[in-house]
Amino acid sequence: MSEILPPNIKGLAGSIATLSNWFFCWVVTMTANLLLTWSTGGTFTIYMVISAFAVAFAAIWVPETKGRTLEEIQRSFR
Repeated sequence: MSEILPPNIKGLAGSIATLSNWFFCWVVTMTANLLLTWSTGGTFTIYMVISAFAVAFAAIWVPETKGRTLEEIQRSFR
C-alpha cells in the first residue's frame, strides 16, 4: 500500500487497509467451519468464486503501478 499512497494520508489509509484485511480474515475463519459442516466441496467452491471475482476485479479495474511515479498513479485515478 505504501507505494500508491501520498505521504499525508499514508498512516490513516494503511490502518484502514490493515483493518479491512484482518476483518475479512476473521470472516473467512468464522464461516469456514460452518460451511465445512454443510458441504466440503461447496465451501471451497464458494471461496473459489469469490476469489475469481476478486482476481477479475483487479485485472480489469486496478491500474498497474510498476515503474510509475506517485504523480502518474494519481493522474490515472482522475
